[in-house]
Amino acid sequence: MTNVSNSSLGRIIAIVVVLTINFSWAVSPSHAADRGDTLRAGIAKIDITPDKPVKMAGYGARTALSDGVHDPLSSRVVAFENDGQRLVLVSSDILGYYGGTAEQFRKVILNEFGLQPSELLLSAIHNHAGPTLTLDEENVHPNNFEYTKDLQNKLVKVIHEAIDNMEPVQIGTGVGYSPVGMNRRQLVFDRTGNSSIRLGRNPYGPTDKEVLVMKLAKPDGTTYAALFDYATHATCLGGRNLTISGDVIGLAEQFVEKILGEEVIAGAFAGASGNIDPWYRVLPTINTEPGWIPEPVLLGTLLGEEVIHVFRDIDELSGGGEIRSAFVTLELPGKPRGSLEIKKDHPTTSLAISAARVGDIAFVGLGGEVLTEIGMSIKAASPYEHTFVITHCNGAAGYIGPEHLYIEGGYEITSSPFAPKAAEMVVKQAVKMLHEL
Repeated sequence: MTNVSNSSLGRIIAIVVVLTINFSWAVSPSHAADRGDTLRAGIAKIDITPDKPVKMAGYGARTALSDGVHDPLSSRVVAFENDGQRLVLVSSDILGYYGGTAEQFRKVILNEFGLQPSELLLSAIHNHAGPTLTLDEENVHPNNFEYTKDLQNKLVKVIHEAIDNMEPVQIGTGVGYSPVGMNRRQLVFDRTGNSSIRLGRNPYGPTDKEVLVMKLAKPDGTTYAALFDYATHATCLGGRNLTISGDVIGLAEQFVEKILGEEVIAGAFAGASGNIDPWYRVLPTINTEPGWIPEPVLLGTLLGEEVIHVFRDIDELSGGGEIRSAFVTLELPGKPRGSLEIKKDHPTTSLAISAARVGDIAFVGLGGEVLTEIGMSIKAASPYEHTFVITHCNGAAGYIGPEHLYIEGGYEITSSPFAPKAAEMVVKQAVKMLHEL
């Protein structure tokens, strides 16, 4: 399985490297950082922990309401502005903006602040231990509908706070690595020798270990915020868990903020992790055995410590840099969910793709659950030294996997609404947009 994955990944990277050559006319990122006026930023954080029992997200078989809270959920915002150009990054400790909530929330936020569609990256950390969002008042638990409406109002409030408190800022980036995420597409054989792919552990499969960290500081050097991007599901807790938690990524955010101080916010983004789970996965509950470190806390702390190590080593900061952004809704070849049958006349499936840069730091937002090979390919071909690939961003279209995995099948591929050629088109479009910035 390793050889198949590595060779296919190599083919994707080869495609996008060709794109890099074809777009050699693009502006060099090293020059982009020197353009524009003073870069300003505002940060804000708001508690979004449900105050009533809610139906939890991420597992269709889990129908019971939540029965407690282990740790709080938050939405964190960083808003940038330079020479009239803006970029608002929102990270929320929820599964994602499913059920039409992405479109509704974006519409409200864009109108409220006069933002262009490309200037808002509304994302979630894909947390499976949080509430389900819904706008369907008649067919869901009323507590979830109330929570969703309240969350919309809270996002408007917290974005207002970030925009209203902008001040000059310096930024820089660094890279670390973490073993927390593991490829989950495990090859198994039955008694007759037939093979299949199940969700488990595949230590030989591709995994993006990179922890990308952005440091924001005031001109006097005071730490302002830490943004980090890592590719893993937040699924240490599984479908039998009924306790609200930020899971691995949310707990990592909380740990970073605890160490760096309460005046700092640490916003996380879920990298391309459609086939990546935490090392300890889908546990039934948060273990309170005496002397035991609960697995979500253990893994979240391990990831958070790497973020802090990288953050503290970032010495080179820049106070300038243009802001540029782009947004498209790409129509991709589709297929039926729950089937591997590919029909030529099947309707297309839409995917929101965002690209932005702040100076020489780039962002790609993908409105779906993207497998890790795709994110690695985008980063490999990006003209920028550091590119945050952010999934569950501005949409919730479903799984997107590279073409070679359609031979193997498995949960991500079977449940995907995209046909095999979609992944290559996504990589090409994202890299094109990065160059055109």
